[in-house]
Amino acid sequence: MNAFMSVAKAGGFRDAARAGDMSPSGLSEAVRRLETQLGVRLLNRTTRSVAPTDAGRRLLDRLGPALAEVESALDVVNSARDKPIGSLRLNVPVSAARLVLPSILPGFLAAYPEIDVEIVAEDSFVDVFASGCDAGIRYDERLEQDMIAVPIGPRVQRFACAAAPAYLDRRGRPQHPQDLLSHACIRGRFSSGMINAWEFEQGEELIKLEPSGPLIVRVGAATDLAVDMAVAGAGVIYLFEDWLRPYIQRGELEPILDPWWPHFSGPLLYFPSRRLMPAPLRAFVDFVKASGEKPRVDP
Repeated sequence: MNAFMSVAKAGGFRDAARAGDMSPSGLSEAVRRLETQLGVRLLNRTTRSVAPTDAGRRLLDRLGPALAEVESALDVVNSARDKPIGSLRLNVPVSAARLVLPSILPGFLAAYPEIDVEIVAEDSFVDVFASGCDAGIRYDERLEQDMIAVPIGPRVQRFACAAAPAYLDRRGRPQHPQDLLSHACIRGRFSSGMINAWEFEQGEELIKLEPSGPLIVRVGAATDLAVDMAVAGAGVIYLFEDWLRPYIQRGELEPILDPWWPHFSGPLLYFPSRRLMPAPLRAFVDFVKASGEKPRVDP
């Protein structure tokens, strides 16, 4: 039944095998045995796709909650251990993998050496739980409905704007966000095809721009390339302040329009509401909550 659910959600045997660390042939054989036992076809298979039949869809609707309860019940045994064991799979944006998790994961792995953590970093905003993950990190506007959300990492962040000093010497230093419309700006495109506007705020004034420039990169996967190009003098970059801070501190990038940098709420760890939470996830949630309660000491 687990094999059937994995294949149906992934839309294919190979993708399900990669997500579940199993072989496609093993999954295929498991589904075939289930279909033989039930006497009904559950999956329509073609050379390009795998999709549940009507009977398969009805079975999926009932199996999901039932198997979740079985897993939760079995996990009660895990909670009786001094230290929980098992695996924890997190789906996070690349920015969180770079800026949030490095301050949390080392302590967590040291505290729970028998928990294996897998990080899936992407910015395509897939269905976290259909992809086989236990929890995800997102910002407010990207949260799925009916989820429990726990603050993780910095509670307030900013977007920053910067460019190489040599570029600014050559092209001039913007004094107002509108000045960026005459500059070479390095932009990012999400996998959905959307290119975010650049936002600036000062007091009650909010400005949104759609600047132009010679380079567009895929958000997440090629963000480091965008930063490297900005350092090389190719143009102006707009990115998380925490991401750009080391380059600014080294003098490789010069901050632009910093009184206009917008603030936004920090990320959230989210997961489905369950009567019994898997022990590895419970341990991580408790660790994140405890880390957030500790006072921060500025260096």
